[in-house]
Amino acid sequence: MARGSRRGNQRRKSNGIDDLRVMGLVGAGLAIAYVAYLITEYPGWAITITIVLIGALSGGLFLRHRVIQARRLQFLAANAALEKVDLMTGPQFEQLVAERMIAQGFRRVRIRGGSGDGGVDITAVAPDGTRCAVQCKRYNKTVGAPAVRNFLGALANAFTGHTGVLITSGRLTHPARQEATNARQKLLLVDRDLLADWLTGRFALLAKPAPLVEGDELAT
Repeated sequence: MARGSRRGNQRRKSNGIDDLRVMGLVGAGLAIAYVAYLITEYPGWAITITIVLIGALSGGLFLRHRVIQARRLQFLAANAALEKVDLMTGPQFEQLVAERMIAQGFRRVRIRGGSGDGGVDITAVAPDGTRCAVQCKRYNKTVGAPAVRNFLGALANAFTGHTGVLITSGRLTHPARQEATNARQKLLLVDRDLLADWLTGRFALLAKPAPLVEGDELAT
């Protein structure tokens, strides 16, 4: 009995959606017909109305962009501290990295995280046109050479021509940095200290090479 009732509800809901679609199409057709009538009978008014509508649409899109931008900046400011990052899940960290990249001017930023991501969590295009493949590691521990080696393998298999970017809330070991230095494919490393500068805007990703300071690396 419950199944029959559920199917009936679904059928009525489907019919309601179809009715709304038909009404929408009819309304759109009437609007187009009315606009055509105005253009034919009152070309001056039609042009004025068109200009007003275009202005209103452009203004609405601009305001929407500003609202989204303001929300992004609020989100980044609220999560810039490493103490906040340390409490994040992996997907939350990926979202933070993606938002920071967008704020820095990266285009076509896409989060790929999840099963089947091929070892790359985010793809994007830098302001200078460089294609980037990013791996995010929300770690409290150190990141060793095997992790860098695996990422380089993922880049070689499916992201040839991309600049690899490994971003982690942990710390990279000296062998991990050496693995990146000796790699054929360009790889930028951003670990805990540099991440703090990037999240607060003191460091621009890909604007300059990540500094390698002798003695700062951790031993395995």
